[in-house]
Amino acid sequence: MAPNIKRVFYVNHVSAPVFLEILAQRPDIQVDKLTNDSPNDEAESVLTRAHAYQIGSARQELARKYHGTGALLSRMPNVVALSTTGAGYDTVNLDDCTAAGVIAVNQAGGNKEGVAEHVMAMMLSLSKRLMLADHSMRSGEQLPRREFMGDDVVERTIGIIGLGNVGSRVAELCRGLFRMRVLAYDPYLDAAQVKARGAEKVEVLEELLRQADYVSINCPHTAETRGMIGARQFALMQPHAYFITTARGGIHDEAALEEALRAKQIAGAGLDVWEDEPPPTDHPLLGFENVLVSPHIAGITRQSRHNIARIAAEQLLDVLDGRRPPRLLNPEVWPAYCDRFERIMGFRPVP
Repeated sequence: MAPNIKRVFYVNHVSAPVFLEILAQRPDIQVDKLTNDSPNDEAESVLTRAHAYQIGSARQELARKYHGTGALLSRMPNVVALSTTGAGYDTVNLDDCTAAGVIAVNQAGGNKEGVAEHVMAMMLSLSKRLMLADHSMRSGEQLPRREFMGDDVVERTIGIIGLGNVGSRVAELCRGLFRMRVLAYDPYLDAAQVKARGAEKVEVLEELLRQADYVSINCPHTAETRGMIGARQFALMQPHAYFITTARGGIHDEAALEEALRAKQIAGAGLDVWEDEPPPTDHPLLGFENVLVSPHIAGITRQSRHNIARIAAEQLLDVLDGRRPPRLLNPEVWPAYCDRFERIMGFRPVP
């Protein structure tokens, strides 16, 4: 028999209050909160009864015991879905979810404006050398203006790695605002799909690196993309080119980037994501004047967080009401998931 109450839990915090506000409108939904240091008996009570887990996607902010792996899933006999906070799903092991018959969803597109604008802000700041001029003036240096000579971005070339929601928006802004040539490397899209998103498809990553004045990383962090940009790739970039990433730490090799900057193989970098977040204060990349840094805040805007929270709540309601969610990360699990859902919830999801 179907349970009267459908239980959702989260750990530490949600993206925005609207997540809780939407779920609170449903008397058949109960939301529980845990923290990284919740007592074991309290956590066990929540985990054993949970049907859905709204999981944070920042690796270092979420205790390892609450990452979406087989170890946690084995403690949640009634769970049917894991929903990540944001587009990234670093804290979820999709293979483990699929093996357990559990679906995983994200909130792709919810923060695309915030992240794409961050890419543009970094590109413009690096090109105009704004951080160098700002630091110089604040330090009392009286350098001639020509020392801060930068470059226009109009009609130059940007290479986007990953043409999803954020990458497509970056392409649209670059093409529309600055008449830039937009190259894209995304092995999951064909040439027609890439063209429809406003870019030219590049079949080989190395070719994009050779041609681009700016390289923007906008792909997810997966086993396939981890370490994708290393010493060999930085060496292919042009000496005047800038490397920008707002995706996830681990896609690029930080030590290799340090060496490329030290050897002046590239002109500079804009980094919003790190292998360890936040990075240690003595991180070598923080010592370069031509590196613009931020602590993984590209998607942390009021509007983006609200969008993510709203999408997450609405999508969880879809799941718990037996509808197929629009942002399913492991679609291959659907037949097994339907069996699990019916066994736990008492009715079968619609196709």
